[in-house]
Amino acid sequence: MKILDWYILKRYLFTFLMMLLLFIPIGITVDLAEKVGKILENKAPFGEVSLYYLDFTVYFANLLLPIFLFLSVIWFTSKLANNTEIVAFLSSGVSFSRFLRPYIIGATIIAILALVLGMFLAPIASQGFNEFKFTYLKKNKKIQKTRDVYQQINDNDYIYVSSFSPAQKYGQNFTYEHFEGNELKYKIFADNIRFIEEDSSYRLTSYVKRTFENGKEIVEKERRKNMIFPFELEDLTPVEYAAETKSYFELLEFIEAEKRRGSPNIGRYEVVLLKKWSIPVSIFILTIIGVAVSSIKRRGGMGINLAFGITIAMIYVFFDKIFGVMAEQSNFPPIVAVWLPNLLFGILAVYLLKNAKR
Repeated sequence: MKILDWYILKRYLFTFLMMLLLFIPIGITVDLAEKVGKILENKAPFGEVSLYYLDFTVYFANLLLPIFLFLSVIWFTSKLANNTEIVAFLSSGVSFSRFLRPYIIGATIIAILALVLGMFLAPIASQGFNEFKFTYLKKNKKIQKTRDVYQQINDNDYIYVSSFSPAQKYGQNFTYEHFEGNELKYKIFADNIRFIEEDSSYRLTSYVKRTFENGKEIVEKERRKNMIFPFELEDLTPVEYAAETKSYFELLEFIEAEKRRGSPNIGRYEVVLLKKWSIPVSIFILTIIGVAVSSIKRRGGMGINLAFGITIAMIYVFFDKIFGVMAEQSNFPPIVAVWLPNLLFGILAVYLLKNAKR
């Protein structure tokens, strides 16, 4: 690697690191100023608060990593352009493609970091971040009930509940069905179901069990009955951030299990899975766009390049969020929702790069 490559690569990585070190403390300060009242009110231990902000750092660094990188590329490339260093490089016989090579090397290093972060480290941080938020920051908020939960627990068992309150661990109109092959063996009804934490059982009110044997129906009724079922409380209260807390291979297994259960949240889970690959790719795309728009010395200086870069970043985030929500809440294909912004901005990167070479 030549002196030019080392020079640009060091500036690339150093500016990116400085961008993280600048914005993450600002984010922590703003978040702490907003939530310090609830933290003190709910008496969150200092150790848990410290772990929360460590998780907060990893969680948002993973979420905003491409944007931080994009702004840092525009920042230091604009400085190179304003100092006429890029003109000197290109005038010495270096082609624009050759000038771009250290940027691609730097993008590869950051993309590998993003891949490891998204697949293995960010899920751990997301678990701690969300658990602290729901334990201390949303403790006194009214939690909405889940409604019309229908789940396939395994190959033979299905459950249904018309509504379930996570706060009270209490549901209404519970049904449990057990099949063997295509034959219904028994069915359990209850007006109410409540989770008992002491022994991890469920208390059923107005319990009715219908067993089907040899063409006969046996009916069993009790006013109240405690039972242990082969499903978890989370099956009645689907957690929205469940996919975010799982590593890549755990998430693959989780999605397959949820598909067998007929979960309505498959779109949300697949968006999380696909973004683990799309974010590293977006790093290359945004790096090329950043170099293309900031490698030209402009009359307005770095301010014009930064304004243009921030506008592109906002549009990218807008498309990413809009398509993500569409995939989560409709039948819009998750693979299209995740990769379409990269495709559109990839085309923009090629166009801007061709103009920059001229």
